[in-house]
Amino acid sequence: MLEAQEVSFSVSGRELLSGVSATFDASQLHLIIGPNGAGKSTLVKLLARLTRPTNGTILYEGTDVTATSEMILAKKRAVLSQAIEVAFPLSVREVVMMGRYPHFGGRPGPADQTLVDEMMSLVDITEFAERNYQTLSGGERQRVNFARVLAQVWPTEFQISDFPQCRYLFLDEPLTFLDIHHQIDFMKKVRDFASADDAVVIGVVHDLNLAARFADRLYMIDQGRIIAAGTPDEVLTAELIRKVFAVEPEFVPTADGVHLIFN
Repeated sequence: MLEAQEVSFSVSGRELLSGVSATFDASQLHLIIGPNGAGKSTLVKLLARLTRPTNGTILYEGTDVTATSEMILAKKRAVLSQAIEVAFPLSVREVVMMGRYPHFGGRPGPADQTLVDEMMSLVDITEFAERNYQTLSGGERQRVNFARVLAQVWPTEFQISDFPQCRYLFLDEPLTFLDIHHQIDFMKKVRDFASADDAVVIGVVHDLNLAARFADRLYMIDQGRIIAAGTPDEVLTAELIRKVFAVEPEFVPTADGVHLIFN
């Protein structure tokens, strides 16, 4: 479990987040939605300990995450952002192997090699294994980095005594470069990963239809504050969508839930 307690964040006197409190349980997919500039990415960076809050506390399993060493955290927490640049001509396999760096000293072992193969197969990039990462399209690079972060927090070779005991996966607008087929495939795989008893998964998405379809819990942010949290049905109401996104929604029932059309 991850908990944010009255978390605020300011830059040059400007408050980007104000008094955010939320609990993120394991075995659920938590998605954050909101307009541009609402504070979504800032919140994810704070929750992942990429940035320290100005005020408030982030707790991993009841313990302040600032007390956790970077080495242990690297074994249990992975972050996938919108764009990942690699300055050197690494192969796709080498980029995916970067996810295993916290787990071995010196050289990867047979278990690391096997896991990298499995992750590349899982996200359907095996054919790219020996290609120069820099030659890939934006969508292909994002799939490679998805394999990398999965390799980092996949449930193998973890020390039970390490804190935290849960695995944490953070996704900051991960769908930006993916076509619709790969967006849906990505979300299905994230949902599968999030179903594990020890997995805490928190992501930012812009597509409200994907949020409605895949999220267990939604957090709607506007102007640095969480203004609604709950199931998709509880959060994606006409009143809130109208207020936060300034569009008029139409709810169309479909076989797998409700589809939103905006006017």
